[in-house]
Amino acid sequence: MRQKTSYPREKIKILLLENISDSAIEEFKRSGYTNVTKLQGALDQKQLADLIKDVHILGIRSKTQITKEILENASKLLAVGCFCIGTNQVDLRAAMKKGVAVFNAPYSNTRSVAELVIGLCIMLIRKVIDKQNAAHRGIWLKESKGCYEIRGKTLGIVGYGNIGSQVSVLAEAMGMNVIYYDIAPKLPHGNAKPVRTLKELLEQSHIVTLHVPSNPTTKNMINEETLGYFKKGAILLNYSRGDVVDLDALKKRLEDGTLSGAAIDVFPEEPEKYGDPFSCVLQGMPNVILTPHIGGSTEEAQANIGVDVATKLIKYLELGSSDGSHTIPSVNLPPQAGTHRILHIHENIPGVLSEINSNLSKRNINILGQYLKTNEEIGYVILDVDTSISKEAFELLKKVKGTIKTRIVY
Repeated sequence: MRQKTSYPREKIKILLLENISDSAIEEFKRSGYTNVTKLQGALDQKQLADLIKDVHILGIRSKTQITKEILENASKLLAVGCFCIGTNQVDLRAAMKKGVAVFNAPYSNTRSVAELVIGLCIMLIRKVIDKQNAAHRGIWLKESKGCYEIRGKTLGIVGYGNIGSQVSVLAEAMGMNVIYYDIAPKLPHGNAKPVRTLKELLEQSHIVTLHVPSNPTTKNMINEETLGYFKKGAILLNYSRGDVVDLDALKKRLEDGTLSGAAIDVFPEEPEKYGDPFSCVLQGMPNVILTPHIGGSTEEAQANIGVDVATKLIKYLELGSSDGSHTIPSVNLPPQAGTHRILHIHENIPGVLSEINSNLSKRNINILGQYLKTNEEIGYVILDVDTSISKEAFELLKKVKGTIKTRIVY
């Protein structure tokens, strides 16, 4: 049975940008949310600022930038769904301070990226791309010189998270020796072995693949210095984030033969939409594969992401469940019959819960269910109260010191 909501589902305005999968729209409509607008591309800041004013739910992928200024213009915004792995396109701290939940899909395209990485390892170590280009030009380059099997070669994985560990499993099944480096301790899959430092990994690996987030510690982690640690003739793949590799330094190492090949899917600056012009210092280089940020671009991955993120957004709308949010503390209180549910997001300052309970008890308002969780900036309370006095309770909660956002869910 569909959960009742205090605000009509058809009045919840949902805006989906960047050609998000129709599976998300189907999931929303299946739950009764029919006011859904889908746009093909990203919007610039001015366009987004104009459109977001009356939007309750915003769906984006990796291009749309959600800045503090955009959030200031979004008075009705309840949540942002990032229909992708990362959330670095969103100012998470600003969203947190505005009480806007931010969700993503960290696992849904794992297999798609991992499969492509293994395929590229084979193409690069066999120099397939140069041979196929020559064949298209009418030149027959049949030779075995400099071409190898991946069996028995060492694959070094930098970042042993969801994607890195899946690459590990597939690579081992292909007969590769797998080592990995991660700043956090991670249990190995199969026979993979951790190494203590990035330098150690680079020195041992025939192929290096990067699967790290974008943050100050990973910015240009592959640079002129670290490229000097690579084995002679090694191969580099970057299917993580565009600011992780210094492309100018990589070009030098490809030109002098330190590296024999590379595959790059993400770039410091990327075109906004399909068909836009693209420029990169690695264009035209032998045994270099450049792809337009397609690591997770399969029908299966995008459909899974659409369902995953839409489901999280619906649960937040209908139950206040914040599991998986990067900005709202994770709270999941099962619904109770005969109650109305109120959500209260507030600054993380002492005495808020005490004030909530004191104000409600003074009016003889009985709390039938309650859950509080905090992070470094904010606190999040779910309250289930008697249906007969929920409006009075709602008004009292709005007056609590440090209140950011209050909402009656049902």
